[in-house]
This record gives sequence, C-alpha cells and structure tokens, in this order.
Amino acid sequence: MRLLEQLLSARAVRVLAMLLFTVSAPPAVAAGRYSARRIGDVVRLEDTAGQTVVSIVPSVGNITFEMTVKGQNVLRWPYASLEAFKARPGLSGIPFLGPWANRLDEQAFYANGKRYAFDMELGNIRGAIPIHGFLTTTDQWRVVEAREDGMAAWVTSRLDFFRQPQWMKQFPFAHTIQVTHRLEAGVLQVITRIENMSVEPMPLAIGFHPYFQLTDSARDEWRLSVAARTEWVLASNKIPTGETRAIERLFPDPADIRLADYDLDHVFGNLVRDGAGRATMSVKGKQQRLDVSVGPNYRAVVIYAPKAAGATSNAFVCFEPMAGITDALNLAQKGLYTELQHIPPGQTWQESFWIRPSGF
Repeated sequence: MRLLEQLLSARAVRVLAMLLFTVSAPPAVAAGRYSARRIGDVVRLEDTAGQTVVSIVPSVGNITFEMTVKGQNVLRWPYASLEAFKARPGLSGIPFLGPWANRLDEQAFYANGKRYAFDMELGNIRGAIPIHGFLTTTDQWRVVEAREDGMAAWVTSRLDFFRQPQWMKQFPFAHTIQVTHRLEAGVLQVITRIENMSVEPMPLAIGFHPYFQLTDSARDEWRLSVAARTEWVLASNKIPTGETRAIERLFPDPADIRLADYDLDHVFGNLVRDGAGRATMSVKGKQQRLDVSVGPNYRAVVIYAPKAAGATSNAFVCFEPMAGITDALNLAQKGLYTELQHIPPGQTWQESFWIRPSGF
C-alpha cells in the first residue's frame, strides 16, 4: 500500500511539472520575420531580420516615401513630415509615372496611327513639353491586399483608370493598373500589372522615377555602374533625336563611373541583361551600395543626377525604369523608335524592378 502511494505521489509530481512547463515555456514558433501594417494613410512593410522597413502612401499617388535599412533611408524625401508632403506633393521617393513617363514633344500623342490631342483646358496636363503624365499624386489608388507570410510582406494597390472621365479624355484607353510592393530578404520588388480593357491595342510608355541616396558619403564620392550599351542623343529640350551612340562615348568605363564628373539627365537603351533578363544599375558609396535591377519589359532607363543637388543635403541619383524611351509614343509614329510595346485588347502587361541594398 505504501509503495502504491509513493508511485502515485511521484506521478503527481511529474504531471504537475509538465503543467508548469506548458504554462511557462515560450512559444515553439517565434514571432514572424515579416509584417504588413496599415497605420492611417500609410502601409508599412517590415523585414525584422533584414532591418528593412518600406513605407507607402496609397492615398497620394501610391508613392513609396521611405525605405530604411538599419535606420538609414535610401530614398530622397525632403519633407519634414508626411503632412507637409500631402499639402504640397512633389516628385520624391518612388512615384509612378503614367499614362506616359518623361516628356512628349507636343501636346498630343500618337497611337495605332492616330493623333490624340490633349484638352489643355482640363488643367491636368501643362506645358508645351508635357511631362510625367498626370497620375503621380492621385488619391484614386485603393489597397486590395496588405499581408505577410513566412517568406515576405507585401501590399497590392489598384488604380481604375477607366473610371475617371478627365483621364479618359486625355488618354482614351480604358485600363487598370495594379502595383504590388513586395519586401523579401531585404529586397524590395515593385510589380506592375496593366490590363487593357479597350477594343484597340494600348500603347505602353509608363515608368517609375525613384530618387535614391546614400548616407555614408557625399554625392561626388559616389560611383555608378550602368548596364546599357547605347545612349539616346537628346535635343536641347531633352527629347531624343532618334540618334544613338555607344555608351562608352559618355562613360569610358560604364562599370565604374565617377559621378562627380557628370551632370546627368540621360536616356539609355539596349540594356545589358543577365540570364534572367534583368539589367542592373548601381550606386556605391564608401560602404553602402544600391543595386536597381529591371526586368525585360523595361526597355530603357533614364538616369537623372544633377550636379546642383550635390551641394545640398538632398543629393540623389534616379535610376528610372521605363517601358519605352522618352517620347516613345510619338517617336514610334515617326519611325524613330521600334521598341514601343502594346497591350492587346483584353490582355495584360506585367513587369518588375528590384531594389537591393547592401553594405549598411
């Protein structure tokens, strides 16, 4: 009888210990590496292991205004607050450019052999040389999804172009634009998907205008690498003439360019691609580096890095992914550009670019 009591007592101790361990032990699965959170107007993607945070404001052009790596913002953002930007938005961060990127040589564009003149009285297009379309700061983007899993965090936003009569008056091709910002292993991928809802092929000349900066060195210490074979010669109004020349005429060594020697606002094509079809542009400081890779449906890159910015705290370099060169819509009509892409009726176009920081 005494032996039985001892055995029962020992078993009770073991059961109690198991219960205590179950209550006090930490969770078997650690908190997730990735998160996607909506904080007011901002969607924040975070990779805790990579110490990278990406912030997007869909309500103002779906602009990515911050990408911090170990606390250092790699995007130029000369605003004291998000409220200051909303009050007077401008080109900074990573704005989307559409329905065309960069400049047009007249207040009209050509598509499918027809000329479409802009209605300048609407006020959403200005200047003799219209630039960057009219979508950069629109409040019409809506978030479709903001999620994370064990592999990444992402947010997808959608713009229904066809719902806006003033937009359709200027660019009468019904379409939708969907952009996904995906953060994985410290790399930001920006995926753009455009669906043509029109009954005619839709010409494609969209792009992005990312403003990059390094924080470990001054602009004149930065060095660039440009994966392109040709430069498009520009007229004084920054419109391509149709002439191209070897990139070595501008950069003797395209893989090692001393930015201090250049005042850049140039268009490059015939991109040098890897086995996956990606072309990579880079900016390097003392230790920090940004690699910007574009997929095969981005046919050109504009590099904008004015010397005047080097004397200020807002020094930057822009590697701009472009579906076509500057003035692609109109140069194609003149037979000076042969790579203009079209989306057939009822079909979609999709492409990505990637931002990979290192050395932070």
